[in-house]
Amino acid sequence: MIVRFNYRIPGVRIRSALQHRKWLSAVLLSEGHSKGIINFIFTDDNDILRINQEFLKHNYFTDVITFDYSEPDDLSGEIYVSIETVRKNAVLYRVPAEVELRRVMVHGILHLCGYDDISTDEIVMMREREDSYLKAFPDEFHI
Repeated sequence: MIVRFNYRIPGVRIRSALQHRKWLSAVLLSEGHSKGIINFIFTDDNDILRINQEFLKHNYFTDVITFDYSEPDDLSGEIYVSIETVRKNAVLYRVPAEVELRRVMVHGILHLCGYDDISTDEIVMMREREDSYLKAFPDEFHI
């Protein structure tokens, strides 16, 4: 599994990027996926809003948007993350920004793996999976 990080915001970089790639690859393997390419694109609120409007016809900000390009036996996609919204949500939920960013990253991965978060039951399942994988991450990083 190949996990790539791409940045559209100057000065934003994932600290311990290799460790994060290994962690996300382990999440994917745990979900039964060993082949494919996942591209994370770290961006800002305006870019996320534009993507949401253009591709999903939604007129609101969000923290993560996932595009699935998978084929049989090859899980692939792009996961757009708004660093601005992640930081705002970290304050709102009273968690460190690095923890909220990891939650959003694994949330996008879980969408690629087929999880959804529309119904109450789906939201509970998604949160349980997120929490489980967050506990498996051994170190902090900063955004």
